[in-house]
Amino acid sequence: MSAQIFQHTHRVTYSECTVGNHIYYARYLDLLEAARGEFFRSLGKTLLAWQEAGVIFPVLEAAVRYQAPARYDDVLTIAVWLTELRGVRATFAHRITDASGRLILEAETKHACTNLAEKPCRPPAELVAKLKPFVQPAAAEG
Repeated sequence: MSAQIFQHTHRVTYSECTVGNHIYYARYLDLLEAARGEFFRSLGKTLLAWQEAGVIFPVLEAAVRYQAPARYDDVLTIAVWLTELRGVRATFAHRITDASGRLILEAETKHACTNLAEKPCRPPAELVAKLKPFVQPAAAEG
């Protein structure tokens, strides 16, 4: 059985674009963050609710592979799933496509689960249970 994939839709705004009418490269990180936030919301609690419960998920590393430009008014689908959920670590995979299915980018963000004092802690069992259906280990590269 394959893992579930969360999908978030985003329409590119004028403010996200350069004079050349493509999304400025760093703004994609904002889109990934928005999609992860909506992913957590779909699981029943917002990131703010987890923070208020004493748990945060700082980014340790981000890798982005740009494939094609997205432009003003494009409707994008941002797919989110996990490739690792172990101990205090969670790795999220992201794929952005446009309405025609063209690949815009692929990305991976690695996170730690910490308390508000930024000390590593295991994610709550309730959250782990909700995340597990979305874990699809990364294919081995060779």
